[in-house]
Formats: sequence, structure tokens, C-alpha cells
Amino acid sequence: MKSLRKGIGSQKEVEIFYDNWSNSYDRTLYNWNYKAPKQSVNILEKFIKKKPRYLLDLACGTGLFVKEYLKTYPNSICDGSDISKKILNISEEIGKYRNLYKKSFEKKIKIINKYNIVSLIGAMTYCKNHQILFDLVSNYLYENGYFIFTQRIDIWKDLEFDNILKSRSDFKFLYKSRPLNYLPKNKDFGKDIKIRIVLLKK
Repeated sequence: MKSLRKGIGSQKEVEIFYDNWSNSYDRTLYNWNYKAPKQSVNILEKFIKKKPRYLLDLACGTGLFVKEYLKTYPNSICDGSDISKKILNISEEIGKYRNLYKKSFEKKIKIINKYNIVSLIGAMTYCKNHQILFDLVSNYLYENGYFIFTQRIDIWKDLEFDNILKSRSDFKFLYKSRPLNYLPKNKDFGKDIKIRIVLLKK
């Protein structure tokens, strides 16, 4: 099994990895000083004045982002998707989601309604085809909806990610954070691997 930093492997390997990690997932991320969910909500607060009605949380994990999100937007209706069934079982137990889908974020979800916000926090690393992802997110969103996500800066540079963003005429670029620590207390990441948080508007 490869490290989180270098990449885990195929979609099936990722699913097995997160199934095996599920019981200690929250505790481990806390110990690694993972702050991206709260930091992302802080950015939404600055840019979104009208309270959003619907959120789709892609690669939702155990609901760490939604827990923070609902502190600010308690009346939002949240749906989530993730590749790991065991992770989704934990998300279901916390009771923060209306619907949960066992689905890769690069596969189409049969949604009930469109969304005001789509989030992808901590998982863009695994994206194989960014254009497919952006197409799906655009279809999930209402007009004037928002897409918030994180991306590792080392991968950003390798992919020339600014060019990917510029290629999307269906999204308006609103915000790109300064480099932020990602998992600073993880020995493989430390303070070498940083992320940006990005906010786009359809």
C-alpha cells in the first residue's frame, strides 16, 4: 500500500484503504491537526451572504466538513457521497445527511434536486479527470451556485491547475487561499505538503 502522500492506487485500493481506516479516521485526522473543513467554512462565510438551502458534500468521509458547515448554516439540507461503505456507515450514524451515495466523485449521482453548494474537501488528490469532475459539479449546481474544494499545491504545480480552472467558462473564479498546512503532524506530510482552498461560482 502506498502512502497518502504518494497516492494509494486504483479506485478499489482506495475503497479498501478507507474501509480499513474508518474506525480510527476522525481520531487520526484530529491528531494530524487537519483544519481544512473549518477553514473552508470560514471562506464560505466571507463570500456567501444568502443562506444556502442545499449542499452536496462529495467524498464526504465521516462528515467532518458538514459538521462545521452546519454550525454556520444549520438549516441547510445536506447530501453526501463517498467511495467507502464503512465510512458512509459512520456518516449515516451522525445523522447530518439527508441522503448518502456510495459513489466516486467522478461518477454521476442521480440527484433529487440541484444544490447551492458542492464541496470536495481533502479529496481532489484522487481525481483522474478534472474536466469530468467539473462537468458533473456544474450539472449539480443551481445557477449562481458555488463549488468549494481543496487541492494540494504540489499537485497543483504538476498539473498546471491554473490552466484547468481557466478552461472552465461555466465557472467564475472567486477565491484562492494562500498556501495552508494540510496534515502538519503527519510524518509524511509535515509542513512540506500544503493546500489551497478554492471557491468558484457557476
